[in-house]
Amino acid sequence: MALDPSQPEDSTEPKAEDSTEPKTEDSTEPKTEDSTEPKTEDSTEPKTEDSTEPKTEDSTEPKTESLVPSDDAEETEAGGKMSFLDHLDELRKRLTVALVALVVGVLICFGFVGYIFEFIMEPLTDVLPDGGTLVFTEPAEAFFLNIKMAALAGLMLAIPVILYQVWLFVAPGLYVHEKKFAVPFVLLASLFFIGGSLFAHYLLFPIAWNFFASFSSGILAFMPRIQPAFTLYVRLVLACGFVFQLPTIVFFLARVGAVTPGFLIRNIKYAILGIFIFAAVLTPTGDPVTLSMMAAPMFVLYCLSIGIAWVFAKRNSDV
Repeated sequence: MALDPSQPEDSTEPKAEDSTEPKTEDSTEPKTEDSTEPKTEDSTEPKTEDSTEPKTEDSTEPKTESLVPSDDAEETEAGGKMSFLDHLDELRKRLTVALVALVVGVLICFGFVGYIFEFIMEPLTDVLPDGGTLVFTEPAEAFFLNIKMAALAGLMLAIPVILYQVWLFVAPGLYVHEKKFAVPFVLLASLFFIGGSLFAHYLLFPIAWNFFASFSSGILAFMPRIQPAFTLYVRLVLACGFVFQLPTIVFFLARVGAVTPGFLIRNIKYAILGIFIFAAVLTPTGDPVTLSMMAAPMFVLYCLSIGIAWVFAKRNSDV
């Protein structure tokens, strides 16, 4: 009978330990950890990171960054990031092309040098007295005169190519919307250069030549050498060709907003002073007749430039 109290103790205690404690640990704690915490981590945090942050980064930041390179590219095209050596290399290329165009023009015109000689000599011989003629005093003077005439005519023929090379050299420093003016610039500059040369040939040089020939008298015979006469002719032709570029320059400056018609009108008195100073520098003879004949078309061109600036100026410019 002493064994009966011990048997219930062995039968109850292990059963309580096996039925309660392990069941509580297996049923509550693991289930709570597996059911709540992992689900919360998998359902909330990853979804929040995947749904919000990556979408925000993909939708906003890349779009903002895509706008910046376009502005930088435009600024790169506008201002350029060329080094000094790059500018020298670009200048070498443009000078090479311009020189080749000039040489080709000279070679073409040298085949027609007889017609060119008669065209240029016409204003030189019209003011000579009856029986008068031009003379040359050196053996090779007439030969080199033909080469110089062919070179002058070749320059007129190659001037569009030369002006286009000038534009290409300046274009890297311009904005994209300013590079559209390449064709108008080359066209207007070529037409005005040839127009200025024709003005000097038909009007300016004959007036200056008549002025010098008027000093002949009974004891002075006007028999000029061909070399100084042709030198005077070339200087006047080139000077008028460059002076007639004023409307082209004003057209370009007006389109980019650098000058306005109001600015040109307000400073017309300073322009007149500058025109006479510039004409005095360009006039090879220094006589008042030639100076006035050089300054008069420059003033007309300045007035024409005001009209060009009025038509082609930017609409937001201060008129």
